[in-house]
Amino acid sequence: MSIVSIVLADDHHIVRQGVKALLENDADFSVVGEASDGLKAVDLTTRLKPNVLVVDLMMPGLNGLEVTRQVTKLSPKTKVLILSMYMNEPYVVEALRNGAYGYVLKESNISDLVHAIREVMAGRHYLSPPLSERAIGAYLDQTKDTALDPYNTLSTREREVLHLAIEGYSNAEIAAKLFISSRTAETHKANMMRKLDLHTQTDLIKYALKKGMLPTEELV
Repeated sequence: MSIVSIVLADDHHIVRQGVKALLENDADFSVVGEASDGLKAVDLTTRLKPNVLVVDLMMPGLNGLEVTRQVTKLSPKTKVLILSMYMNEPYVVEALRNGAYGYVLKESNISDLVHAIREVMAGRHYLSPPLSERAIGAYLDQTKDTALDPYNTLSTREREVLHLAIEGYSNAEIAAKLFISSRTAETHKANMMRKLDLHTQTDLIKYALKKGMLPTEELV
């Protein structure tokens, strides 16, 4: 196997450094970049085009699911592995639907992550035990013909604004992070709220919790 280039995205510096050190013990792997939030993860992956992106599910800026969706389009040869403490099947399903090749639980051993990277490099999907491929398959079958999720009607920029808005950033702060004008940020936010039928910041937070965009204390 040739050297596998990897970008690590996790908002916890110690976690990134630990995973990086363990992965680079394997001569086949090279960590070529690190990101501390979702927006940086997309930018870095798009520029470096690594073989694999290992991305945390819950990160500031954009969560791992939205990062996966964007990276799959912008750097289609990059295999995305979600790293998560959540074993809820809906998260796994959404990750797969967004283009992820694997879903690795943070409670796993480093050998599981190494195995996952080798599996996705071989073009195969990988799910950490005890996640069941059969259960995921059944879930996907059940949801194939469901009504269009309003979230899927949002543009990429509107999704970026949504993720920043649920973190409490003002229009001016969102504009600065996305390198757009405040007026443009305000327009994107208004369009996003209209499409999702939301009217207040409280509605926005409730929506984010319902969609799993914010971490909860309930770990399954």
